[in-house]
Parts: sequence; C-alpha cells; structure tokens
Amino acid sequence: MAERAAIVTGGSSGIGLAIARMLLSEGYGVTVAARRPDKLEAAAAELAKDGGEPQHIAGDTGDEEVVKRIVEAHRERFGRLDVLVNNAGVGIGAAVGEIQTKFLDIQLNVNLRSYVLFYRECVELLKAAGAEHHNALVINTSSIAGKSGQAWLSVYSATKHGVLGFTQAMNKELNGDGIKSCALCPGFVDTAMTDFVKGSVAPEDMIRPEDVSEAVRMLLALSPNCVIPELIFQRPGESL
Repeated sequence: MAERAAIVTGGSSGIGLAIARMLLSEGYGVTVAARRPDKLEAAAAELAKDGGEPQHIAGDTGDEEVVKRIVEAHRERFGRLDVLVNNAGVGIGAAVGEIQTKFLDIQLNVNLRSYVLFYRECVELLKAAGAEHHNALVINTSSIAGKSGQAWLSVYSATKHGVLGFTQAMNKELNGDGIKSCALCPGFVDTAMTDFVKGSVAPEDMIRPEDVSEAVRMLLALSPNCVIPELIFQRPGESL
C-alpha cells in the first residue's frame, strides 16, 4: 500500500498523463481515469514501462455514476487520497448562434460538473489526509480561456471561468481541513487538444505538458502554510 495516493482524470494523454507520470515517480499510488478505453490502456502500458503500476478506469467523467465508480475503485485499491487532479476536459468551438445543446452539455458536464462531483465524492478521503499531514491537494485544470473569454470558445471559456470560481470557493471552505486547491491556467500546450491551432502556432513553440507537471511537483513540496490558488502558464511574449 502506497504511503500517498492520487486520482488523475483525463490521464490518458497530455497534461494528465504527464502529471500521472510525475506522481508515480514520487511514489504515489495512482488511479488514472479517462474516457476512451483504448487510449487509457496504452497510457497505462506506457506508465508501466517507466516502472509505475497505476490503476486505470475508463469512463465518461461527465456521468455521475462513473465518478462514483472511479472514487470507490480508488478507495478499495489504495484506502486513501492525498491528491485529486481534476483534469478531464473538452473544448468544442462554435459561434454563439450555432452552439448545439449536445455539445453545450458535454462541456458543462465534463469541464465543470465533474469537478464538483469529484470533490463531493472525495472530500472525506481528502479530509482524512488533511487531518494527517495538513497538505492534501486538489489540482483543477482551468485555462488561459478561464482568465479571458475567447470568441468561438465561449462555452469552454465559461466552464474554465467556473473552475476558477469553484477553486476559490473550495479554498475558503476546505483550507481549514488541510486541503488546498490550485487552478492551473495554461495557454497553448502541445497536446491533441491544441491540434486545431497548430497551423498558426508551431508545436515546438508551445508549452510542454511536463512544464505543467513540474509545477504540480512544486506544489506538492510546499509547506502546509502556503496556498497557491492559481498558476498561469504563458508562452514568451504572450499576454492575457
């Protein structure tokens, strides 16, 4: 049984996979969740090659029953939760007059609703860790779009603004229980999610997923006396 344990959603690629790899390297027991079973199996195999043994669970985190299943499986496997990484997300662009309700609901459910549900289902485990070492941590992936709304990504921007607000509320509500929350606000990161812009921004000029995971490693090393509620990641010369 690992001395510390974490759940990472959206962990089959990109930022989530980089964070899962970092946590395993730090000795955490890790449950990785993602929507697509094939990608998740490949990610788990990749992590295993690096010496990790993550538990992996496929499912749509926009579904409440999937959230409950992930948390219960983690509880059964590891018995504790020190770090929760709410990273699953989806962006579907459209002009406001062309927003489809189906895609509106997908973004609201995955990008925001699932984060609330994971807090609810994990809070007792997080409080137990907070009582033990006063340094339980929740990472919520927001976006630069959560700091400045973007045309054609209006729904995505709204959900990411919501993540920032919810993170602020959770710090006010849970800091006294030894639980910190930090919202990550990256610009363009070289992942599949930014393929739509790689014709104008070269992948080699983008933020690396490892830049984000190393920032999370730093957050893990902080004393219980320090809360960093938000981190912004920008490319050189970029502004909000």
